[in-house]
Amino acid sequence: MENYRFTAFEKTGQTLFDETWTFENDETAKISGQLQIEEKGVAEKTHRLVNASGKLILFHV
Repeated sequence: MENYRFTAFEKTGQTLFDETWTFENDETAKISGQLQIEEKGVAEKTHRLVNASGKLILFHV
């Protein structure tokens, strides 16, 4: 299991979420992370999901 950092922002720069999520691998993080983002209602907000090495897994502006 690996840790991933999820952050979501308003256009003003205000942080909506800054959380650590755990997934088995990058592929699982991409699929399951997108579902969690949609559940939180921030799919259309600026957000990113990166792995512990800083690799960008998901990004939306």
